Amino acid sequence: MGRGHLIKPLLTRNYPIIDSGKGVFLYDIDGKDYLDASSGAVTANIGHGVEEIVNAMHEQSKKVSFVYRSQFTNQPAEELAEKLSDISPGTLNWSFFVNSGTEAIETAMKVALQHWQERKRPEKQLFLSRRLSYHGITVGALSLSGFITRRERFEPLLENYPLLSPPYCYRCPFHSSYPKCHLQCAEELEDVIERLGAKYIAAFVAEPIIGAAGGAITPPDGYYQKIQEICNRHEILFIADEVMTGMGRTGKMFAVEHWGVTPDIMAIGKGLSGGYTPIAATLVSDEVIEPIEKGSKVIMSGHTFSANPQSCATALAVIQYTLKNNIIDNVTERGEMLKTKLAPLMKRFSFIGDVRGKGLLLGMEFVENARLKKTFPRDWNISQMVIDHAMESQLLLYPAASGHNGLDNNGVLLAPPLTITNKEIDLLVERLAKSFLLTEQSLALKERS
Repeated sequence: MGRGHLIKPLLTRNYPIIDSGKGVFLYDIDGKDYLDASSGAVTANIGHGVEEIVNAMHEQSKKVSFVYRSQFTNQPAEELAEKLSDISPGTLNWSFFVNSGTEAIETAMKVALQHWQERKRPEKQLFLSRRLSYHGITVGALSLSGFITRRERFEPLLENYPLLSPPYCYRCPFHSSYPKCHLQCAEELEDVIERLGAKYIAAFVAEPIIGAAGGAITPPDGYYQKIQEICNRHEILFIADEVMTGMGRTGKMFAVEHWGVTPDIMAIGKGLSGGYTPIAATLVSDEVIEPIEKGSKVIMSGHTFSANPQSCATALAVIQYTLKNNIIDNVTERGEMLKTKLAPLMKRFSFIGDVRGKGLLLGMEFVENARLKKTFPRDWNISQMVIDHAMESQLLLYPAASGHNGLDNNGVLLAPPLTITNKEIDLLVERLAKSFLLTEQSLALKERS
């Protein structure tokens, strides 16, 4: 396709035009198939073209597709909120529906601030987050994000929230190893609170598994238990960013369940609708809502399309489909199977430094020297090199940052639809091996030049 008038991610690049999708495959207008090994942006959890979801969307469109939330409620929104209350941990019984994960995080921040205001503690207005993190592209969410390359153009607009070290065992910030480290990355929260003062801190915000900013960095056992204990002791809210990790992606409905902790507020999106419609949600606990319900009775947030009946009906259908077909039950097994099949590639291709993650959210970090964990030169942009070769091999991957400061473009995420079959996993690995072979050839050329 020619230049056109659409602002694309890279203005000078020609992108294939996708015509249709089915299961784990997307098809362009020439009929070429692409195995969607990233679920788009880790979103298409139940795969493409599921007829039950299409039918539910059609049925809702025949009733009503839009009402404004300050004038009416609607049945799909009420039912979706009830379903989320049923499947969420703890007392996360309240849902505020928005259009994207970024908006869900911003709403979480506003709810946290309002919670403390209504408790007559308005000085609690600081947020803590981690240096390798990504919470969204709008000003509030980007302020929470420790993703330097996404922040740098907009620093004049942003707060400097990210302070804590990530639980990055492959490159331990404390030059230790688990369990000898005694979870210093979690204990650091205590130090930061002491330095800033708990009376000024509203909430700590974290992705249970770090996605785009770290390539599926997964904390060791005990990390989140320690984080929650510290937050509770200092009266600091814990906000879990489950936008990427939620809705079954890691083998549990929500990733925090792997560690048996319950956040005070949780942001979800992406897999909530499986990509069939734009929708996300901020889930709020009874305890956080209580002072607001007794006080102003208003969450000061909202968007034109909040609680949109068309999107809510679609998300409800996706959850029902997921539960009815026991899709999450197979995620851990399929993830382990994929990891097992990646092991021979690690031996074959020396630039694969680490494979990590849970369920079907796996990250691969690439290194120039595996023994020393030496990163490639930054301007080589290995992530994009691998992704481009994967595209040539009809495989879709998602880019991820890596390295101590998150500045190295040396990682990718593997996150196929949760419905992927054993045979499709074999095809994924086959196409991935082809991509790595092309990458190996490109690296050899660079090293000689």
